[in-house]
Amino acid sequence: MRRKGDLPTKTCAQCGKPFAWRKKWERVWDEVRYCSDRCRAEAKRGRAG
Repeated sequence: MRRKGDLPTKTCAQCGKPFAWRKKWERVWDEVRYCSDRCRAEAKRGRAG
């Protein structure tokens, strides 16, 4: 088992905060850009308007 500090991290494209790898993102980690559903929704709303 890995420690939380050993997991890979990315920076959210919307809010700029760092976030860590999650098991549910295991297969799509390269495609993950946002730390949460809220940031993803805000990014979509910002592009459309």
